[in-house]
Amino acid sequence: MEASRNRSLVGNNRSPEMNENDGEDVAASAAVEDVEVWDTLSNGFKRAQLYLDQNRDLIQRVNENHMSRIPDNVSRNVGLINEINGNISQVMEIYSDLSLNFAKKFDQRRRTTKDGDTTTTTTGS
Repeated sequence: MEASRNRSLVGNNRSPEMNENDGEDVAASAAVEDVEVWDTLSNGFKRAQLYLDQNRDLIQRVNENHMSRIPDNVSRNVGLINEINGNISQVMEIYSDLSLNFAKKFDQRRRTTKDGDTTTTTTGS
C-alpha cells in the first residue's frame, strides 16, 4: 500500500506549467468570456432597440401632429422631438459603451496566448 502511494506521489510530481489540463482550463475560461461578451452585446442591443422602438412611435406621433395642422398638436412636437433627441443620445451612449467593452475584451484576448501567458504586442510606427 505504501509503495503504491509513493509511486502515485512521484508520478504526480509535475510543475504547474506542465499540467495537461491547462489548455482545457484556458479554453473553458475563453468560452465563459465568450458567453459574457455575447451576453453584454445582446443586452446592449436590446436596450438600444427599446429606445429605437420608442423613437419610431414618437416620430409617428410627430408626423400625425404635423399632418393635423392643429396648433396645439404642432406645438407638442417640440417636446416630442426633444425626447427623440434624448433617445438618440442614449442609443449613441449604449453603442459607444458596447464598442469600448468589445474592444477591451478583444484586446485582452489578443494578448493572451493559448497557454494563458500574456504576451506584449507592439506595433511598428
